[in-house]
Amino acid sequence: MTLKERINEDIKEAMKAKNQAALTALRELKSMILLEETKEGGTGTLTEADEVAIINKALKQRKESYEMFASQGRTEQAAEQQAVIAIMEKYLPQQLSAEEAEAEIKKIIAELGAGSLKDMGKVMGQATKTLAGKVDNKTLAELVKKLLS
Repeated sequence: MTLKERINEDIKEAMKAKNQAALTALRELKSMILLEETKEGGTGTLTEADEVAIINKALKQRKESYEMFASQGRTEQAAEQQAVIAIMEKYLPQQLSAEEAEAEIKKIIAELGAGSLKDMGKVMGQATKTLAGKVDNKTLAELVKKLLS
């Protein structure tokens, strides 16, 4: 079952259960996937990596909204954003632990022969391809910087 099919099934379940937070999150994901599939110059189909990128984009937007609401003391809206974030995260592949991610990055550094922060761009390029969807880019950048310094 593709991600799109899974989301459609879960939308039906959320409607039956009258779960508004889940419905909002799932409809947003479905909309973003459809927009990406039908955009001009697109192939009409998405790879799993494309789908993961779409979910990450939606999560990033929601996390920014959550932080903004939380900093303004708008707890009700922040809680709504947190609920939507939790639902969206279920559709991402299993995330690597910090130790697993660090081990993968060490392998990449060894393969590329990187030894200083000047090589961070090369390492990040390879790491984002290898670990796409398994580690968020912010964490990835922090780990690469830590290991290269």
